[in-house]
Amino acid sequence: MARRLTPDDGLGWWRRRSLRARLTAAAALVIAVAITSSAILLTVRLRDSLTAAVDEAAHDRAEAVAAELEAGQLPDVVTVDDDDVLVQVVDQAGGVVAASAGLVGERAVLPSSQAGAGGEVRTVDRVSVTDGAEPFRVLAVPVLTGDERFVVVVGLPLDDVEESVDQLENALALGVPAVIALLAGITWVLVGRALRPVEALRRQAADLSGSALDQRLQVPPSRDELARLAQTFNDLLNRVESATQRQRRFVADAAHEIRSPLAALRAQLEVAQLEVTQLVVTQRHPEQAGWRDVLPTLIDDAARLSRLVDDLLRLARLDARHELISKPLDFDDIVLDGVRRARTQTLVSVDASGVSAARVSGDLDALTRVVQNLLDNATRHARLGVVVTLSSVGSEAVLTVTDDGPGIPIDARERIFDRFTRLDDARTRDAGGAGLGLAIVRDVVEQHGGRVRVEDARPGACLVVHIPTCRS
Repeated sequence: MARRLTPDDGLGWWRRRSLRARLTAAAALVIAVAITSSAILLTVRLRDSLTAAVDEAAHDRAEAVAAELEAGQLPDVVTVDDDDVLVQVVDQAGGVVAASAGLVGERAVLPSSQAGAGGEVRTVDRVSVTDGAEPFRVLAVPVLTGDERFVVVVGLPLDDVEESVDQLENALALGVPAVIALLAGITWVLVGRALRPVEALRRQAADLSGSALDQRLQVPPSRDELARLAQTFNDLLNRVESATQRQRRFVADAAHEIRSPLAALRAQLEVAQLEVTQLVVTQRHPEQAGWRDVLPTLIDDAARLSRLVDDLLRLARLDARHELISKPLDFDDIVLDGVRRARTQTLVSVDASGVSAARVSGDLDALTRVVQNLLDNATRHARLGVVVTLSSVGSEAVLTVTDDGPGIPIDARERIFDRFTRLDDARTRDAGGAGLGLAIVRDVVEQHGGRVRVEDARPGACLVVHIPTCRS
């Protein structure tokens, strides 16, 4: 079966490279094409220039021989400056009437029929009357002297031209890659310096917190595209901050407005429960006995709604980053108060014998809510009991709340701190959890510079909170 092409089979490898590498590679490619083209053009121009010089020398030599021939002063052996220069004078019958020393007694290099009307220069790869195989530039010029027609043939070797071109090609073969590599290195450095402000903006954007929406990117002083990009991002952050603040204000205002009616409803239901109970007990209105069974459920639902509204209001305030009232606190007192409260609201045992002194700096209400939510979560899922410990370890106060319930799967130990998260196992059997308690715990602990995690209690779950201790 033929393999189907994927995006990575084409330019995927190119897209995976960094922008700096891609810009450098593109610049190196352009430089390589430009320099290589220039080197080829230089080689061609040098060959043409040297060949033109040889042609000019051949024309000069042919004109000199023709002048001697027309004056009737041409000797049988034509004097030449270089032994490699070939000179022949051929008559109409193809016989050689005069030649340079190297061609005396040799047949004609070119027959007279190949002489152009105006004298054409051609390259001959090999001249048959010579022993070498080097190319020659051969010029055949017709000359009329009276009624006779002669052809002056001049041949000049191209070995000097080829040698010069070969030297240039060898130099370019070594120099061009070195120049390309040098320019690619310079391009790498320059691109890195050019992208340095972009990397600085990227680091600033990476440091922006999702909760601290008042932070902005530093706009470079230059009035270029980078400055406009930073300003555009800041404008986007302004719009996001404005929309988020409106949403948070709406949630906080709605939760605040709902709290009072819910509290009044809950109070009225509790009063109604007492009245119905009295009527049923005194037998004055036995037909109200059905309400005695319904009202507790309604009161529980109202209590659950009240807790949900309180949690929403708490989260809205945490999201708005209201400044915490931080002061030195005895964390062990907060934990023990929470344990006493939990014991009055559950039938499982709560062991606090492992609580020792620990002093932290934080907000009393916020840390009280942390302890309360942890204990509520543990007692809700425990089978027989909950164990609470607190100790100072180094510069941190470590609080652990362990229950002997069904435990938390490993793949859900981060997810349970998300808002409105309720697992699909036995830990969702409670009737009052809305999935906000542990989310509040994490947000409050992180605002205090701490962290929270889940450990395996075998059986059960163990939630561990680390909060920096107070130095004073």
